[in-house]
Amino acid sequence: MTGRTVIRGGLVITASDEIHADVLIEDGRIAALGATGTPAAEAFTAERTIDATGKYVIPGGVDAHTHMELPFGGTFASDTFETGTRAAAWGGTTTIVDFAVQSVGHSLREGLDAWHAKAEGNCAIDYGFHMIVSDVNQETLKEMDLLVEEGVTSFKQFMAYPGVFYSDDGQILRAMQRSAENGGLIMMHAENGIAIDVLVEQALARGETDPRYHGEVRKALLEAEATHRAIKLAQVAGAPLYVVHVSAMEAVAELARARDEGLPVFGETCPQYLFLSTDNLAEPDFEGSKYVCSTPLRPKEHQAKLWQGLRTNDLQVVSTDHCPFCFVGQKELGRGDFSKIPNGLPGVENRMDLLHQAVVDGHISRRRWIEIACASPARMFGMYPKKGTITPGADADVVIYDPHAEQVVSAETHHMNVDYSAYEGKRLTGRVETVLSRGVPVITEREYTGHAGHGVYTPRSTCQYLN
Repeated sequence: MTGRTVIRGGLVITASDEIHADVLIEDGRIAALGATGTPAAEAFTAERTIDATGKYVIPGGVDAHTHMELPFGGTFASDTFETGTRAAAWGGTTTIVDFAVQSVGHSLREGLDAWHAKAEGNCAIDYGFHMIVSDVNQETLKEMDLLVEEGVTSFKQFMAYPGVFYSDDGQILRAMQRSAENGGLIMMHAENGIAIDVLVEQALARGETDPRYHGEVRKALLEAEATHRAIKLAQVAGAPLYVVHVSAMEAVAELARARDEGLPVFGETCPQYLFLSTDNLAEPDFEGSKYVCSTPLRPKEHQAKLWQGLRTNDLQVVSTDHCPFCFVGQKELGRGDFSKIPNGLPGVENRMDLLHQAVVDGHISRRRWIEIACASPARMFGMYPKKGTITPGADADVVIYDPHAEQVVSAETHHMNVDYSAYEGKRLTGRVETVLSRGVPVITEREYTGHAGHGVYTPRSTCQYLN
C-alpha cells in the first residue's frame, strides 16, 4: 500500500459541506480531516504532500452508467475497460458502474462472468456492475436473488429495442416483484419501443433517412408514456424504480408527480441532454450521426426543465451513458438509414468538467455538483460512504480540481478511444489536475501515472435511499 499522503490548503467540497481543510490519507483511505492552519492539521505528517492552495479537493466522480465494449448493432463500443477507465480518470471519475448483459437464451451468470472477464485486470479505476435482464423467466428471477446477495444489486430492463433487449409489461412486472422482495433496484430504459418501431418504418418508407429523424421518431411523448407506465408497474409491484437517461420535460413531470406522491422513484439525466440538442442531430453531411443516442437529444427548451429537475431533486443523478462509436466505420453504418446508426455518445471524460461549468453558469451550486456526480450515485447504488465523499474511513478517491483553469474540449486532446468529441470546441472553466484512486495517484499534475489493473471490482449493497 502507499504510505501516507497529506493534501494541504484546498477547499474540500462534499455534498453537504465546504471547508478549508487538510486531508490525511493512509493505506488507501481517508484517515482524518483538519481545518487548514489548526494545530490538528499542522500535526499531519506524511511521505507525500500535495499542495491544493487555491484548488478544490473533491471526491472522485461516480459514473453509474457506462457501456465499455458493449455489443450493439453488429459492432462494439470503441472504448475497452482499459481505455475507458483511463479516460474516466483523466476526467476526475474514480468509479464506474458498467452494465453486464444477459443475452436471450442465456443465464444472468453467463453474462456477468463475461463482463468480469472483460474488466478484470484492465481497469485504471474501481468498477462495479449492473445486470441487463433481457430474458425474464423463472430461472432468471431466482438468479436475481443470488446476484443481489453477491453485490450486483441493480437490474436494467428495456421498454425499447424489440427483438434485442426488450421486455414486455408482464416480464417487467415479474422482475419488479422480485426486486421488491430481494432489495434490488430496477433501472428502466423508458421508451415505447413497439410504437417507435412503427414510426421508424414509416419514416424510412417516406425516404426520411437522415440522422435527425432518429430524434423525430423517438418522440418525447413516448418517453413520457413509458416513464408513466414503468412508475405504475413499480407501484403495483411495490418496488423502487430508477429511470435512466431522462431527456424529455414530459418524463421529468411524470417523475416529479410520482415523487410528490411519496413513491420510491428516482431519475437520472446525462450531460448530452443538458448541453446538446436536436440542433446537433440536424448537423449536415451526416455529422448528426455523432449525436445519435437513445433516449435522443431533444429541442433546446427541454434543457431548462432538466436543470430545474436537478435543482429540485426530481432528478438525483447525472451519469454519462458513455457508449462511444467512431464516426468513421461505425456511425457510418447508418448512412442512408438512421435506424442502423449505432446508438451512443462518448462522455465519461467530460462529465465532471461539464457539471463544473454548470456551477460557473449558475445552474447548480458547488455542493449540488458533488451531490449529483459523486454522492447520490454512490448512495443510489450502495457504495456510500466508501465512495462519493471525503470523510474518515472513505476510500481515498480524491480529485484536486483547478476551478480557474480554462480548456477547450476536443477529440485532439481527449483520452477516450473515439475519433470525435460530442463537445468539440466547447470552452470550459475548470479542470482536473491530480486524481487519487484509493490513495494512489492515477493522474499527477495532468500526467497519467496509473496503470491497468489498479482498479478493483467493487461489490455493492442495496440502494441506500430505501434503508
